Amino acid sequence: MDPIVYLALAAILVVLGVLGTVLPVLPGILLVFGGLLLAAWAQDFSRVGLVGLCIIGILALVGLGADFLASVLGAKRVGASPKALIGAALGGFVGVFFGLPGILVGPFIGAIAGELMARGGWAQATKVGVGTTLGLLFAAVAKLVIAFLMIGTFAAFYVINSTH
Repeated sequence: MDPIVYLALAAILVVLGVLGTVLPVLPGILLVFGGLLLAAWAQDFSRVGLVGLCIIGILALVGLGADFLASVLGAKRVGASPKALIGAALGGFVGVFFGLPGILVGPFIGAIAGELMARGGWAQATKVGVGTTLGLLFAAVAKLVIAFLMIGTFAAFYVINSTH
């Protein structure tokens, strides 16, 4: 198959990955990494090789860790129950089908519902909803920044190695 086809597929994966950093249903960081790996492979690793891909891989691991850590810390900081965390995740998934408002409000409603089922009490449930949502938003911003760092690293290695 023509390398251009692989590069086009790689670009699609990267774009989907960037979208996935803010949409909870797509594994954003992994798609960005996969797209960049495919692009490097399509050019026989001549422009972006082992060192560049290792740096990009480390950034991907940091992105995955940031995702988990930010959402858990946001929820734990306000004393969220495990049911609230599950509710936030489900709310985020369902929210995708309602566009941007759903993406923003879904985790909040899900966390509140989960906390109400676990412990009851609107004051604590609302506090958990806000904390969980702020954690998820922070995680999305962190993943987006990391995704662009991955793309920038790829671009830097690509440019550096294209002049030789």
